[in-house]
Amino acid sequence: MSEYVIIGNGAAAAGCIEGIRSVDRKTPITVISKENRPAYCRPLISYYLEGKAVPERIGYREADFYQKNACNVLYGKSALSVDGEKKYVTLDSGETLPYTALCIAAGSSPIMLPIAGIEKVKKLFTFMTLDDATAIKEAVGKESRVLIIGAGLIGLKCAEGLCESVKSIAVCDLAARVLSSILDDECAALMQKKLEEHNASFMLGDTVEGFEENEALMRSGKKVGFDIVIMAAGVRPNTSAAKTAGAEVNRGIIVNDRMESTVRGIYAAGDCAEGMDISLGARRVLAILPNAYMQGYCAGVNMAGGEYVFDKGIPMNAIGFFGLHALSAGSYFTKEQGGEIYEERSEGKIRRLFTKDNRLCGFMFIGDTDKIGIYTSLIRDRVPLDTINFDLLKKSATFAAFSPEIRGKKFGGVV
Repeated sequence: MSEYVIIGNGAAAAGCIEGIRSVDRKTPITVISKENRPAYCRPLISYYLEGKAVPERIGYREADFYQKNACNVLYGKSALSVDGEKKYVTLDSGETLPYTALCIAAGSSPIMLPIAGIEKVKKLFTFMTLDDATAIKEAVGKESRVLIIGAGLIGLKCAEGLCESVKSIAVCDLAARVLSSILDDECAALMQKKLEEHNASFMLGDTVEGFEENEALMRSGKKVGFDIVIMAAGVRPNTSAAKTAGAEVNRGIIVNDRMESTVRGIYAAGDCAEGMDISLGARRVLAILPNAYMQGYCAGVNMAGGEYVFDKGIPMNAIGFFGLHALSAGSYFTKEQGGEIYEERSEGKIRRLFTKDNRLCGFMFIGDTDKIGIYTSLIRDRVPLDTINFDLLKKSATFAAFSPEIRGKKFGGVV
């Protein structure tokens, strides 16, 4: 019997289900879900940690989503291997699932740094899942001293979620600035300052080299007391199932613009997939929720025999701390790399646009998020800048920068 199988149960899996059902309403879909819960909005777990959201309100789809789409969800199960020739998946329970088309949407896992003495840490957590957030929430108290290893998106959102409910938060990172993969020095400093105003301290250019039971020994020689350690030092794409099937894997599972791997009938989407970043002109893992959904949808359509390509992948990040928001997208090229930077400033706001070869290739905004989709669209659609009023767009996001024809086509005639 024909059957679709999806490994994973996040945004990419939801997109895959909807992509399949846009073509095929009948063939059964089996979803292998490592977590014992329906898909949810992973970025919202920091708000749950902060007490601003409850688990029931952060679902990615309605409660009857799987039932409406005739999906059989195997909760608490993991895929151990895939036989790409005989077309079946082997689960950790020993069960085997045959498939006609398979999507690997297995996401990523937190990296646990092999730090000396880490086994002595009694309260050690990661911050990737709702279960992680629940465990941290139950472990902390008003007198807790929290040490977070990693000043990227995950570590800083965890810090924000805990700032008002613990005694102290210390964040360390080998990088010289927070959010080093998405912001430059000046923009990163603004975000760091906002967190420092709310009980967080930072040790940048420094990291933990060893642990005693309640003390971290830093590379700088400093000693930091703690009650709780949260490891947020990065993630690793979950590619093991694809490797067992013989699919090509780099950092992520290599896919084409149909989201198909190098093994026919096996697709990949989300944080475990490595596809084309059109702003960079090279392959990379684009581990963000909107891309995960779009990749999953594309994979689903093609699994069901339709025709769909996802050729607009770019990195995008939106993050905010206590009302100060930062948004970035695309790639940044220096003058030495043939790029140009345009900047607009006002009080508490920075707007940077990065261009190369008559195209907008990236942007970095602090404190100004109005109509951000205009700039994202310029990058995704590779719009030649000499066909629009880019001087106007440098100062503000306005539809007036486009011709009436483009406004009608892209923005529904908005004037």
